[in-house]
Amino acid sequence: MDPDERLNPETDDLPLRANTNHMLVRHYVLDLTVHFDRRVVSGSIVLFLEACAGIKTTAGDEVESEEAGESRDGLTSQTATDKDNNQSSHNTSDFTLVLDCCDIDVTKVEEVDISSVSATSALHSEIASERSAVLAGNPQAAFIQKLISMPASQWKRQHQLFSLCSRAPGARDGSSLHFQRDRWSLQVRKKGIASPQGFPRAVRICYETRPSGGSVRWTEDQDKRVCVYTAGSPINNRALFPCQEPPVAMSTWQATVRAPSECVVLMSGEEPAVPIEDGDTHFLIWNYYVTMAMPASTFTLAVGHWHQVAAEIPSTVERGEKDSTNCGDMTEPKTESGEQAEAEAASGLGNSSGEAVKFTSLPTGSRDRPTLPDSAFCYSSLEDEPLSAADHSGTACDGIYCSHGDYPCRFTMRSAWTQRVIPHRVFSPVCLLEKAQTVLKLLPQCLDAAYTVLGVHPFPRLDVVIVPAGFSSLGMASPHIIFLSQSVLPAGRLSPDENSLSLCGSRICHEIAHSWFGLVIGARDWTEEWISEGFATCLEDIIWAHAQQLSSEETIQQFDLKALLRWRRLSDELQNSKEELQILRPNTERTGEVSDSGSSTVKHALNPEKSFMQVHYLKGYFLLRFLASQVGEQQFIEFFRLFVKKYHGQLILSQDFLQMLLVTFPDIERKGLTLSAIYADWLDRPGIPEWLYERSAVWSQARLVEEVKAEVVKWILLSQSHQGKGRKRKRIEAKVNYKELTSDQLVLLLELLLEEPELSVASMRTLQKTYSLQTHDAEVRHRWCELVVKHAYVQAYGDVEHFLVHDQAMGVYLYGELMVQEDQKQQALARRCLLSVQEEMDQSARRVVEEMVL
Repeated sequence: MDPDERLNPETDDLPLRANTNHMLVRHYVLDLTVHFDRRVVSGSIVLFLEACAGIKTTAGDEVESEEAGESRDGLTSQTATDKDNNQSSHNTSDFTLVLDCCDIDVTKVEEVDISSVSATSALHSEIASERSAVLAGNPQAAFIQKLISMPASQWKRQHQLFSLCSRAPGARDGSSLHFQRDRWSLQVRKKGIASPQGFPRAVRICYETRPSGGSVRWTEDQDKRVCVYTAGSPINNRALFPCQEPPVAMSTWQATVRAPSECVVLMSGEEPAVPIEDGDTHFLIWNYYVTMAMPASTFTLAVGHWHQVAAEIPSTVERGEKDSTNCGDMTEPKTESGEQAEAEAASGLGNSSGEAVKFTSLPTGSRDRPTLPDSAFCYSSLEDEPLSAADHSGTACDGIYCSHGDYPCRFTMRSAWTQRVIPHRVFSPVCLLEKAQTVLKLLPQCLDAAYTVLGVHPFPRLDVVIVPAGFSSLGMASPHIIFLSQSVLPAGRLSPDENSLSLCGSRICHEIAHSWFGLVIGARDWTEEWISEGFATCLEDIIWAHAQQLSSEETIQQFDLKALLRWRRLSDELQNSKEELQILRPNTERTGEVSDSGSSTVKHALNPEKSFMQVHYLKGYFLLRFLASQVGEQQFIEFFRLFVKKYHGQLILSQDFLQMLLVTFPDIERKGLTLSAIYADWLDRPGIPEWLYERSAVWSQARLVEEVKAEVVKWILLSQSHQGKGRKRKRIEAKVNYKELTSDQLVLLLELLLEEPELSVASMRTLQKTYSLQTHDAEVRHRWCELVVKHAYVQAYGDVEHFLVHDQAMGVYLYGELMVQEDQKQQALARRCLLSVQEEMDQSARRVVEEMVL
């Protein structure tokens, strides 16, 4: 069966089955091994759980919601390892823990017996002295509750205890918990347990992923070496590990990953891992952890034969950081005793501040690795002294009063206030190392510009990975790690000029902006995708302008040109898409609502058309541009900073942002701009608001746009001058002075020329030569390829083929253009390209292209 067919239910909505109103996962401990030979990840995950209030009957008993009961009654066995597992003996009134799970073979689910750990822990005496009435009869539950409730200042000790507990044996009676699988979830029960309060608080799941799992992308990199990464697909991480996918299920995690010694393991984690040898095997062990609770969907893993791009640290932007890039020299771990020593050995959290590894080049692609201490981590940024209320006075970040859950927040750390550029690294395949230098050179100025616009960086470090050609978008941001498509790298020049850096720089700024909007501030309802993508699209322009050090006038001109390009793209998309996919808040007034159990659905998340639409990016961007026009550009940027200060570490809905805006700028509400009006015009209906039509006329007359229009006239006249001339007649070309254009201007030029019904072969040849179009960024080359296809310019079919093979994230539309022309050469080109890349293509893109081509 095709994996995509198995993933798609009757509807295109994605079910989130986890019953988060009954129990919440507070911490995950993963212990995984990457098997490149079988293309699977195997191991275990331990879930540390906290019981919620649940749903009460009139008798006061805890019961499941009707929805959870219905999903239980309709269960089907999927594999030999997932079958009944003695479930036939379970009582139908048993409480069910429901986890989001897909394309995973579960072999065992067991309660973890932590009695040996809790008995030797100092927490044991604390619990005994408290004598909690609720948990008095369940000492293991009391211990876990105390463990997950430890204050942020003790995060290191907490993680060490999590590690020790995760390695504890199964329940003493040797019995496994009962579990069943359906298409989208894993249900776990313990016989005789009728409420969340009585359910085990530490549960181990042993499992193995499948090669075709939707969350885990197995492919080859540009060096033809096998790699694997989490694809950020609509089903998120449920095919990597059983988890709670609803965004409200925020948790911390730590992970141990074993991989072949020639590979690099990169992951969401607050410190760069230092690999250690795994005994006599050829595998290395990598440890990562996070202390900030985040949705499970933000967990990111990438394992491959990547190499680190040589580091270059510009002193101009990093001067005065007090060695923020280095966390001290590597030293041998301390000799500890008792509980702490055992925990540190188990968790890899051994050294205190000042006893850590330098954040420098990581040796890659070699088997000659030193055996490094498991405890070689960097802690100085996390163990910074938190601020008291008095400490905010007169600082760059005054006014920070955290409203989120307890974690070591960088917004209240003195060291983070002046850290304009966080430590960063870039990884890529060997064949792209030279081009990836561009990313490394741009990162410091983009990070510095983001700090200028938004303030303290929410995360302490950043890795950037150039992912394989089959990656489905230009970029993806996760905590501490960004995936970038090779399409953003310079196409031709090894030393690109500033003009050719536009796509790369703006995309880096877009992904960096997600650290604030999308990660440290997330959407409480995933249908409100615009909260992440609209904000990042708006902020990428602002941050990139700062990175370029543009003047105010240059910034406005660049903004207007980009706005016009996006307006053209949005209007075209809305004319060619279904209305239900054009709505930014498809759940309207029910946005954020869930069932009694906490389950919900994400509308249209599995619709293959949606993955190629940009309406949430573009319409969300224009809504923010509209609001900026009402309050003033600079005031709006300052408001972004105020909003981040208030809502960092939290999940929001649209109204949280809009209501704070209306309160902060009361004049706009007095002018008639209300919350209901914004919903009606922008969020709850398809189509284009009236303001956008009016404003687009202004953008069309901007100076940079007028320059392009003047150039278009020259090209049309040139094409007309060739029409009607005989083939053998000697042509005397009039000399034309063509103006040098920026990359964005070139995109507009080619778009306007695409509107012309005919362009001569000679003008196409001159156009290509004048601008060296095949050497420009992917946005320019995409428009050039469209022009080549429309006018059947055979001499440049090689450019089209190169684009479809190397720029797969942007090539889907081109396949359709090649097929619709009904030109045999073009259709043959489309089939040839699909055949050469279909094994490495993103599954959704492949399905759409195959429908068009085959």
